[in-house]
Amino acid sequence: MKPGLFARGFWYWLRYRVGEYFLRGFVRIFPWVPGRLTLAFTAVASRLTFALLWKYRRRMDENVAAGMAEAFRTPQDRRRLVRSAWDHFARGVYETITVIHSSPATIRSTVAVEGEEYLKRALEKGRGVIALSAHLSNFPLIGARLAAAGYPFSVVVKRPRDEGLAKLTDHYRAKVGNKTISARPRREAARQILKALRKNEIVLMIADEFKSGGVEVEFLGRTAPAPRGPVTLAMRSGAAVVPMFVARDGQGRLTLHVWPELDLTKTGDLQEDVVSNVALFARQLEAMVRRHPDQWNWLGFHRNGRTSRAQMADLAAVDPTQERSTPAKS
Repeated sequence: MKPGLFARGFWYWLRYRVGEYFLRGFVRIFPWVPGRLTLAFTAVASRLTFALLWKYRRRMDENVAAGMAEAFRTPQDRRRLVRSAWDHFARGVYETITVIHSSPATIRSTVAVEGEEYLKRALEKGRGVIALSAHLSNFPLIGARLAAAGYPFSVVVKRPRDEGLAKLTDHYRAKVGNKTISARPRREAARQILKALRKNEIVLMIADEFKSGGVEVEFLGRTAPAPRGPVTLAMRSGAAVVPMFVARDGQGRLTLHVWPELDLTKTGDLQEDVVSNVALFARQLEAMVRRHPDQWNWLGFHRNGRTSRAQMADLAAVDPTQERSTPAKS
């Protein structure tokens, strides 16, 4: 092996080992650390990463400028929004570790549910439920909360490339009643998803990454490629598609919001139906983001040929006194 390749492989291995053992240690000592101290540490970590991970921060700011310039007109407005979203993510890490050590009763009391009747109605059909959601607020608690209420639950995730870290995170999800379905390889993922749906279980699919795919949709005022996987699986299985997301209110309380089952287009023209339903899913996800823009991660799409780097720079420096275009409808 060439020295350069060996060095890269070593640092790759070391990075994941540090991450794995830090996570193991933090989760293990967590119950013994006073809550106020842990929250203070979380706040410090949020500030530190916000300062250091400037590339992600800049991309988030650019996406806000491109997607919601009508609501956040100045650089200061956008920075406050990005900082709020960053803080929500950091708080979510703390809460996610908390539920690993919590009883089902505690989890149920921590996260309220609004619209559970829509989920029950969808499950009565007996074909399973695809829970459609986004990287909004503390989205990992969707599965923890539903599993705590007795619902059989699986989540589709992009597992870390390192097998040691991947197995550890799978183990933590299992501790709160969530089965993990790896998104790769796709054929095996589809097989496991369909198997769970045939058992009338709930499968969570986070579908707000508009970075690749064969269907162009409008999302937050931009044209972006959307994944067709959730749609094709729903049409193939006959499962109900129920949008849901966790959001935090002004007092810091978490609520799992469950929306009515989506009425999918079924004309018999498969290709047209897929395109129509992918657009429907995108509208639902956009509605979630517009409802709580300060709790979305704002990393759901890359720069692409539809929005050039120069256009992004223009949007980021836009004069707040200039007239704005009409906001996109959700």
